[in-house]
Formats: sequence, C-alpha cells, structure tokens
Amino acid sequence: MKDLKRLAKKVFLKATGSVNHLNRGIRCASEWYGNNYGGFYACPDLLNDRSVVYSFGIGEDISFDKSIIEKFHCKVYGFDPTPKSINWIKQQNLPDGFSFHDYGIGSNTERHKFYLPRNPNHVSGSAMETTNVNSEESIEVQLKSLPDIMTELGHTKIDLLKMDIEGSEYDVIDSIINTETCINQILVEFHDRFFKTVKRKSAAAIQHLKSRGYDIFAVSDSFEEISLVRKSAL
Repeated sequence: MKDLKRLAKKVFLKATGSVNHLNRGIRCASEWYGNNYGGFYACPDLLNDRSVVYSFGIGEDISFDKSIIEKFHCKVYGFDPTPKSINWIKQQNLPDGFSFHDYGIGSNTERHKFYLPRNPNHVSGSAMETTNVNSEESIEVQLKSLPDIMTELGHTKIDLLKMDIEGSEYDVIDSIINTETCINQILVEFHDRFFKTVKRKSAAAIQHLKSRGYDIFAVSDSFEEISLVRKSAL
C-alpha cells in the first residue's frame, strides 16, 4: 500500500510540479467515505438526514454514495452520462436514498460531444479531449448546468457536491462559482495528469474557489481528491 501511495504522489507531482496549493486552510472534522478507489473526505458535522448530496461521475463505483447514505440516511443524487456506467447502474441493487440520473454536469445545458476512453476496457469517458480518451471515438450526451439541475430537482442549496468528471471539473468549477449557488462542501478529484500542458489547472481552480469563500480541509493520500468547505458554513 505504501508503494502505491508513493507512486500516486510521484505521478501527481510530475503532473502539477508542486503541492503548495494543497495546504489545508481550515481545521474541521473529516472522515473518509467510500473505498480506496472511489472515496473522498467529507466533513460529517455539516451532514444530516435532510442533507442534499450531488455525486457527479459514478463510473462503476457507488461506494462513496452508499457510505454517505448509510451514515447520514440522506438522499444522494448520482449523475453520469457514460454508457457503461448507465448500463452498470441498471444491473445494481441500488440502496434506498440513491437516485440516478443519466446525464452529466456542464457549464451549459446542451447536447455535447463525449469522448470514449482510450482503453476500451475502461469505463470513464470525458466531455474534454484529454490524454485518457480516444479523440476518434465520441458520442453525444446530455449535459446540464448546475442551476438547471437544481431547478429540475427542486433544490435551492446543496450540502455536498462531489465531482469525479475526468477533466471537466475545471470548466464546471468556473461556471459554479460564477453563480449564487449555495454549496457547503465541494469534493473534487482533479485530473491535471490528463492534460499535456505546463499550466497548473488544479492550482488555478483551487485558488478560484478560495477567492469565493472556500478552503481546503482534507486531501487524499494521492493528492488528487481535494475536499473544500464554505468557510461561512462552519
């Protein structure tokens, strides 16, 4: 396990060049929910049975979602437009409290080109043309903006928003923080490693979130799953 964590950190440092932007700015309770592959740190003090949780990017792993439901007895809304993920979900015995939607989150509500994974044995595609997808193989999927999703589902605030959306998180973060949406926790898996650029996309995204009142309270061992909290919610 230590060797795997060391390798993950090496990959992250090669992609980003630094971890200075991952300094924790807030000390609050944090617990890991889900398995080693699909989990995230969340702040349990800000969750209860009435919480609204959005989980973007399901793949073939709902360990995070199940852990949140089991611990807090709240409803989790899962989203993924990936064909393999949709088919996988149909075959699962889903827990009460989990509501799946076969579309993804985007900056705008639109039909959008969606690239399939470079390795056909893998699940996750992306709305971005990254090094992890096959630029010659794409389909069209439905993406919706966060305000439109919230209107559709009848929500005015989100207690926790989780994103593992394969490189699309950068554009989505920019669109989210330019709205007046109230989100208490934002948990993101960042994918700098998917882009051939020297620009540190994750560092810029985190700085943007910090400028809007969020700060880091937990970081995974791989440095890729970052958990931020709205400071005024504490």
